[in-house]
Amino acid sequence: MSRHPLGNHVRRLRFEHGEMTQQDLADRCGVTRQTINALEADRYGPSLALAFRIARVFGTDVESVFTWQPDGRGAVDQ
Repeated sequence: MSRHPLGNHVRRLRFEHGEMTQQDLADRCGVTRQTINALEADRYGPSLALAFRIARVFGTDVESVFTWQPDGRGAVDQ
């Protein structure tokens, strides 16, 4: 069950962008691989700044990466 109402498509987007590793994404965003892992596992909601950095890595907008789900469903890529 989700711990927050923010879902994400990070894992799917990594694979759509040349099977980018968690470490590759982390390096490009200035965070640790563990942060990316926690995001994908829905154990962590990113700061606004990190959300924008992730979206820019994928060349898209924040809403294409993260989804607000007020019913608490959480992660969308599982």
